[in-house]
Amino acid sequence: MIKNYFTIAWRNLVRNPTFYFINIVGLSVGLTCCLLISAYLYSEGTYDTYAEKAQTIYRVDLKVTGNGSVVHYPSADVGVGPGMKNTFPEVEAFTRLSPSWQPYLRYKDITLKEEHLAMADSNFLQVFDIPLVAGDEKSALVEPNSIVVTRAFAQKYFGEEDPMGKSLTFGQHGEFKVTGLINNIPEKTHFHFDAFASLSTWHLQRETWSNLGMYTYLVLNKNSNPDQLQAKFPQLVEKYVVPEVQHDMGVSLAEAQKSVNTFIFALTPLRDIHLYSHTAMELEPNGDITYIYIFSALAVFILLIACVNFTNLSTASSLRRAREVGIRKVIGSAKNQLIYQFLTESILLSAGATAIAYVLVYFLLPYFSHLTGKLADFGFFLEPVTVIVVMAGLVVVGIVAGIYPAFFLSSFTILNTLKANTSPSTGKRDGLRSGLVVFQFAVSTSLIIATLVVYQQLHFMQNKKLGYEKDQVLVFRDTYILRKDETLFKDQLLKDSRVLAASVARQIPGEKNMDGTQAFPKDRKENENNAEIHIDISHVDYDYLGTLGITLKSGRNLSPAFPSDSSAVVINETAAKELGWGVDNALGKTLVTSGQNEYHVVGVVNDFNYASVREKIGAMVMMLGRNSGLTIVKINTHDIPGFLETAKKQWTAFTPDMPFSYWFLDEKFSALYRSEERTGQLFTTFAIIALVIAGLGLFGLSAYTAEQRTREIGIRKVLGASSGTILVMLSKQFMILVLVAFVIAVPLVAWAMNQWLEEFAYRITISWGVFILAGASSFAIAFVSMGFQTIRAAIANPIQSLKAE
Repeated sequence: MIKNYFTIAWRNLVRNPTFYFINIVGLSVGLTCCLLISAYLYSEGTYDTYAEKAQTIYRVDLKVTGNGSVVHYPSADVGVGPGMKNTFPEVEAFTRLSPSWQPYLRYKDITLKEEHLAMADSNFLQVFDIPLVAGDEKSALVEPNSIVVTRAFAQKYFGEEDPMGKSLTFGQHGEFKVTGLINNIPEKTHFHFDAFASLSTWHLQRETWSNLGMYTYLVLNKNSNPDQLQAKFPQLVEKYVVPEVQHDMGVSLAEAQKSVNTFIFALTPLRDIHLYSHTAMELEPNGDITYIYIFSALAVFILLIACVNFTNLSTASSLRRAREVGIRKVIGSAKNQLIYQFLTESILLSAGATAIAYVLVYFLLPYFSHLTGKLADFGFFLEPVTVIVVMAGLVVVGIVAGIYPAFFLSSFTILNTLKANTSPSTGKRDGLRSGLVVFQFAVSTSLIIATLVVYQQLHFMQNKKLGYEKDQVLVFRDTYILRKDETLFKDQLLKDSRVLAASVARQIPGEKNMDGTQAFPKDRKENENNAEIHIDISHVDYDYLGTLGITLKSGRNLSPAFPSDSSAVVINETAAKELGWGVDNALGKTLVTSGQNEYHVVGVVNDFNYASVREKIGAMVMMLGRNSGLTIVKINTHDIPGFLETAKKQWTAFTPDMPFSYWFLDEKFSALYRSEERTGQLFTTFAIIALVIAGLGLFGLSAYTAEQRTREIGIRKVLGASSGTILVMLSKQFMILVLVAFVIAVPLVAWAMNQWLEEFAYRITISWGVFILAGASSFAIAFVSMGFQTIRAAIANPIQSLKAE
């Protein structure tokens, strides 16, 4: 019997190639999307699960509240880890990690800048179960001036030599001995460092609590409740943070005790960091649970669109199978046997589509990996668990796609089928088919709208007036290594006629490694609620504002003509407002920062986006000193290669052994929005796929509609109907369905995209033009999909149509 089911299914496939081609293409494309998205979802959902104790590892975060906002940091101070371990029995162990700000390392005549190096506690490798292929993970990071490196890192310096025991010169910190070798860091982790230096090298004697910099992880006992432990943290704030605030800020004990409510330690589960943690100081860009939900829904919807095609085309083509059903019933076939027959055909079709989908996945995987920024291995799709899930999935897809047609076709009565009358319930069947077409185009239209909104927001962020100039601005990296010659290098560049301005600074707009402190106005009144704020610090020289084109709102710039400017600051509008002064009254006021340092305000600049446009502009001060690090140059030339060659020669004259490196500020700015670019590309891809599948279905439906109405079309043309009239008659039904889909899609996707836009501090307002363009696109796709069949039917010779009947 089963063999007979497959034989008949195969014969039907050969007999109706157009029908099966449309279904197989639609299903295979839908399954391909599902497989690719499933690989992406699996990758994102299994981050940081490799450690044996991953379920009991938590990161200690710090949340500072003030002025009605919460600033969230993923790190804490030096003393937090050991203090929590010594205070709470629930804490089994702690470990800390601190990124090193891109030092230069040297071995013999090789000098390289390391962008992925960190200092770590001696037990860090053990806590995260990072195995060594050489050395002992228990002791490798115990001794000061020891370093553990990956194979790729060692290859750069030592080539094929054994790296163990060799020494690397680490900037000003002396030589570090290689005591361990790692094969590689697990791909799916929230940090990727090439080397770990022993934290004990830095002799952290004073265990402070009120600053940042240490990414601190706690290993809790299995039976511990993290929420209950977190509730005990305020007692540590009372014990350790309050005295530090009182001393550093020079405030009364009563004022310092407010820190208990504003200085909040929190625990973030290790496995939640990648998808749920989005602070400005993450070790590297994380994923986002929102996109997991979005792409999961996309995978389901695209597959459902493909299943809808099968259902629609199967019911629409029922006339061709009606006599077959009638004859089978006459010779004794039971209804359940017919259901099994049609489900077998559906599952066979699904199996064929799955095989094609695997081929498509193989060829599309590199493109998808580039699109998502995630390396995907085809081996994932061949793993036993994956294959079993896919096999079960194809059966489910086959049943979902074929269940209604199977019951529908098997329910035909013998008398009606032999009379070539398919069913008395034509209206209900047409209603279902119409509903499924509406569903397809509602999803497709929603994706078009979402794509347009994403790209509009991306364009808005990239072209928003930032408050500073980023075009033709070059940033020379690591000029701090020139030491006293750093200013001379800047002065040499200024002699070039192609250079308009230059500045030496520690940070540039768009970078996250800004210093920060708590600050309050010296003239505040006792017990003012808005007295203390968090403020970001930018260390600059006198030429910083002019080089970047940052404009003053009031007051003046820092100037060498005023010796007192060594204790002066320029603040932004937001700082003036949050400190309670207002922009007009800030000049001449005094700002007090942690450590009781006082600075007088000499200027207020217009707010500018010194961080990402995603974030609201915060309070910031610019001050002299500690500005070594970057040389920023504003140029005016089309001969950029020539200028760079000149700059390189000048650099080499100062330091022939150190690499010459630079970037363009506008390129750095664009890199901030790579995530949104990828989102837009993904939406575009899936929108096109959804439209192609829906268009294929509409193509098939229009073909069957035209075929079923052949006699009607012939009679209408004989009676004088024009080809245009026939075209409108055949198209009207489907265009109305597309219109209904558009009406349904607009409010739903408008709400969803407004929710997405809430993530951005500066965002667009969705215009009606987006919806009009999306609607026009859907109507165009629909018309193109059915146009060929409809036009062919409209211009056909009525004599031939009636003769065929």
